[in-house]
Amino acid sequence: MTPLAKARVQIHVCVVLWGFTAILGKLISLAALPLVLWRMTIVVAALSLVPRVWRALRALSVRLVAAYAGIGVLVALHWLTFYGAVKLANASVAATCMALATAFVAIVEPRLAGARFSLRDLALGVIIVPGVALVVGGVHEGMRVGIAVGTLSALLVAVFGSLNKRLVAHADPLAVTALELGAGAVALSLLSPALGHVFPELSSDPFVLPNLRDAALLVTLSLACTLLPFALSLVALRHISAFGAQLAVNLEPVYAILLAIPLLGEQRELTGLFYLGVAIILAAVFGHPLLERPRRVEHAEVLATAEAKHVAD
Repeated sequence: MTPLAKARVQIHVCVVLWGFTAILGKLISLAALPLVLWRMTIVVAALSLVPRVWRALRALSVRLVAAYAGIGVLVALHWLTFYGAVKLANASVAATCMALATAFVAIVEPRLAGARFSLRDLALGVIIVPGVALVVGGVHEGMRVGIAVGTLSALLVAVFGSLNKRLVAHADPLAVTALELGAGAVALSLLSPALGHVFPELSSDPFVLPNLRDAALLVTLSLACTLLPFALSLVALRHISAFGAQLAVNLEPVYAILLAIPLLGEQRELTGLFYLGVAIILAAVFGHPLLERPRRVEHAEVLATAEAKHVAD
């Protein structure tokens, strides 16, 4: 197998593993807040065993530590709202909402990362709107709060992804991941009383101990669906173009929905309008890299902390 073919297989393995994040979130019985806190804690604990991480953290300036910690709060809120969407609706709806991040990036990236505004990107974002309308019309009324929370999660992806892109060249990617997730876990712990008051459906006791089944699923989510694909993607992106990587990553919602059908039986909760809306959204998302000039991947580190991944500068 050539290095390019091997890289393509590796990136698709990563995308399938990312697709499982919504499935595992639905299977774990914990509320969204303790689920996210445990996931962050397990990832940070694993990274703390890597000497390279500690060396890189010691080399960071106070300004960079503060910047990455602030981004980590946004990452934590993204994960909280993502799993909130899973709990309030289902895995298919949450994964579909993440496709909206492409439209939000077109709006926020020029302001936050200094990228050039693209009318083409904005037009692709506008095309997504009728798809979202069909998705909303294709679910039970009780799931629409989940769509709103999932849309907020996609916006948070666009914001922290753009900020990470601006700062990502200044530190080791594993150290950035550990710092952001550690800061996010601390922030959620401090904010948990307020979050529980404002969003009681997303939180229970934030420090509740998971049962044995949930603990096993949390370890799988944290290591097999977070750290493993992150490390594997860094290897794969040495050989694959941004164009090819983006096309593969755009399959994440597709994999999540396809996995949700046999594993969770979610097709019984959704109508044909939902799937028509998904098709429109994915057509726009796939159209983005097809219309964009391929560029070399310089900083794969932005893959580290999002459910919706942006692989190209």
